[in-house]
Amino acid sequence: MSSDSAPRVGLVLGAGGVLGGAWLTGALHAVATETGWDPGGADYIVGTSAGSMIGALLACGVPPWFMVAHSAGETFDELNDARGEAAGEADRSAGAVFRIDRTGLALGPGSWRLALGSMARPYRYSPAAVVSGWLPRGIISTEPLKDTVRRACAEDWAPHPNYWAMAVDYASGRRVAFGRKGSPPAKLPDAVAASCAIPGFYRCVEIDRRQYVDGGVYSTSNLDVLRAEPVDLVIALNPMSSLHARTPRSVGQRVAFQMRQAAGRRLGHEAKRLRAAGIEVILIQPTVLDLDVMGGNLMSGKRRHEVIETAVGTVTEHLRESGVGDRLSELPKGDPRLTHRASGPPSTWPDFRAAARERWVATQAA
Repeated sequence: MSSDSAPRVGLVLGAGGVLGGAWLTGALHAVATETGWDPGGADYIVGTSAGSMIGALLACGVPPWFMVAHSAGETFDELNDARGEAAGEADRSAGAVFRIDRTGLALGPGSWRLALGSMARPYRYSPAAVVSGWLPRGIISTEPLKDTVRRACAEDWAPHPNYWAMAVDYASGRRVAFGRKGSPPAKLPDAVAASCAIPGFYRCVEIDRRQYVDGGVYSTSNLDVLRAEPVDLVIALNPMSSLHARTPRSVGQRVAFQMRQAAGRRLGHEAKRLRAAGIEVILIQPTVLDLDVMGGNLMSGKRRHEVIETAVGTVTEHLRESGVGDRLSELPKGDPRLTHRASGPPSTWPDFRAAARERWVATQAA
């Protein structure tokens, strides 16, 4: 990279369930408002599970400030979604609607091939993949997840040139980056649903005659998927890890603590691989304050907005005290329509989707 050219940036959004998605929303809002950099303007956006949902919204032109305002219950009288319907009528749970999928129940392991393959050669699979193969097929429908994406983006795929949704092939245990060149073709709602399909809970998603499940089965971060890409800086927001976890007391807390430690080790290993390749890496993770609000059930929708508001505060403080905010402030400033909420009534706000389209056209031309 020449000294007078802008760095190429990758944005990686990790897994974390409903409340992990809420933390990502607040964290991204803090980044945009504090630094003036537009997260949706990253050259690459990689999302895993909850991160794939938030990443898809960014890739479709929805700015973090709007996600926060929508979660708070605000209405937008003259703003329509991608289907031409009033944006204020969209579900505010971010997909946290759980309905039984009645297309048929299957007994036994969800994936016999993965179960038997991981039993024969467990060293070739992640611990989560070993367990996932033996879990029964999930019974919760992914349709609410798909509907959230359809309302944000009408295209078969996001207009962003490099948005990837990470999922796992339920037969082989291999990760797949939907949206990356060479990956199976998929519609955006299906790819995001597959990335979010927690084994044993959600119904797995069929794409191109193969079954896919949550990308977190391979890694909650999947940071290293960008190791061979032409990026100079990767910014990773990972809800499932933390540098500030308190000593656990209850059994549930100990389980969550172990999961976060494992996610943190994996994140650190992946960051090390990128740094060895000459890529600068910035990691942003939840603090103790965030974890206290999130609690042990990351699929609960009851504290979503409280988690968002807490993340706005903790990440803003982190950006100011760590110097990370100064580093991100050096990046090219994003369109104010996408990084900051305009003053005045909703009817006077510019169309932020139009601003995003202008950004992507400029990206493609460059």
